[in-house]
Order: sequence, then structure tokens, then C-alpha cells
Amino acid sequence: MYEIKIKAEFSAAHNLRDAGGKCESLHGHNFLVEVGVESEILDDLGMVMDFRQLKAKTKAALETLDHHYLNELPAFQHANPSAEKIAAFLFHELSRQ
Repeated sequence: MYEIKIKAEFSAAHNLRDAGGKCESLHGHNFLVEVGVESEILDDLGMVMDFRQLKAKTKAALETLDHHYLNELPAFQHANPSAEKIAAFLFHELSRQ
């Protein structure tokens, strides 16, 4: 198994509805995201994926979140923008590509 990983960051505000405590209030974070791609085989160039492609696709996905109030985005209208839901959102966005 082969794997490549990158790290990226974005900043956003959110609040966690019905969570109890301070997290119910509007607050912000600088999120650190780690994205990994695995493959059992390498391409003709001997790579899982070109790092430039992975960085570009991740950047595009993060632009939809960066400096936004996450609760107002369609993906989080009916789901708390928790770290887990943000990770799931990014997984689905990147998987589509």
C-alpha cells in the first residue's frame, strides 16, 4: 500500500447547535486539515498521485469553507459543523474528484 499526505489550513467560524456549553456560541478556529490518498498500485510515473493535483484539489475544497460562517453553508444547514462533519464534507468533496 502506498500513501501520500498533505496538510492545509483554513479559518472559519461556527457554532454547535444544542451541544451545551460555550461551543453553542459563535466562535472561530484555525483548522488544520490532513489529506491522504492511498493506492495499491503506482501510476506510470511511479506515483500515487501528483502532489500538485492533490494540493490544488484540496485548496479548491477548502475555499468553500475558508473565512465563512459554516452554519450558513448548505452542507451544514441541518447538521452541526463539527470537526467530524467537516471532515466528512471534505472527504465527499475530494472523493468526487
